[in-house]
Amino acid sequence: MNDHVDGNMLAGALWQVFRPDITTAEGRCATCGMTGPVASLHVYTAAPGTVARCAGCQQVTLQLVQSANSMWLSTAGLSYLRFPNQLR
Repeated sequence: MNDHVDGNMLAGALWQVFRPDITTAEGRCATCGMTGPVASLHVYTAAPGTVARCAGCQQVTLQLVQSANSMWLSTAGLSYLRFPNQLR
């Protein structure tokens, strides 16, 4: 297990993931298993950030908080985000 490189190795692959329109990516709710595009989530903005909930079970799937010089993104409520190859 000592043949690893650091996280900078992920820069190219993650750039390909986050560059496309994320609203077209398919997400799967970690709670109920419902799948669909990010655009189908129910989004609430009356909080100190943005909260997206599953359209099926209303569990929080995604949270986004922005400040003047930082951005935090949690996708803890999603079991995956799938980006079709044609988006790259």
